[in-house]
Amino acid sequence: MSDEPEQSVMAADRRHLSAIPNEIAFISAGAVVHLFYWAVVVLLLQLIAGGASARQFRPGEFDYYALALSWSPTYCVSKAGENDTAQCAPGRHFAFVVHGLWPQFESGWPENCATEDTSVPEAEIVAMLPIMPSRQLMIHEWKKHGSCSGLAPADYFAKTRALFERIKIPARYLSPNTDLLVTPAQVIDDFVKTNPDLTAAMISLQCGNRSDRGRLSDLRVCFDRQGTLRACGENERRQCRAKTLVLPRVR
Repeated sequence: MSDEPEQSVMAADRRHLSAIPNEIAFISAGAVVHLFYWAVVVLLLQLIAGGASARQFRPGEFDYYALALSWSPTYCVSKAGENDTAQCAPGRHFAFVVHGLWPQFESGWPENCATEDTSVPEAEIVAMLPIMPSRQLMIHEWKKHGSCSGLAPADYFAKTRALFERIKIPARYLSPNTDLLVTPAQVIDDFVKTNPDLTAAMISLQCGNRSDRGRLSDLRVCFDRQGTLRACGENERRQCRAKTLVLPRVR
């Protein structure tokens, strides 16, 4: 019996074995390229993130204002509000109050701008307490948002008061003695009917991610830099999706 077939098999095995280092080299080269690609991607993402975090916002550089109003009774029935005597003690009958006045870009917003005005004068705090009954919140809002307005604290809070006074609160939200159950569309409709210059595009409701019953966190009204009502930008496009909003009564 000839050994030719066996030799042929052995020769084929030798050829296969001799090819393995080349295959390994090919795989290793491919793996190196793959790893290099992902290393570059990760590096670019880190550079982008680092650039974003290192961005220095300049006071006065923004596109419009969002006046954010919050429903005080919602805060007062929360754990945070239980011990807040300034806002939630008996006799403190607050309904809609100012959460803040936020300089906005058409998409995104500036915050924590460098400014020499690092504190809020006591006179401004006192003047704001009837519509923004939290000293701590005022200081926080100035540092995070007011610092980017390009205004001095006195002018920033004066503008906040002026814009708040531009919005007439519908009657049913002034001092309800029972909990209100309304739809987001009803809230917007109530404000539009009560304020002839206001349209639905100028209002944004925020209530978290609930789709059944939610609690109003913010009602935002948008103004241009001069204080004229305008349509809101991308920041406010995500609206409340709850079917029903629960607004606890004023206590």
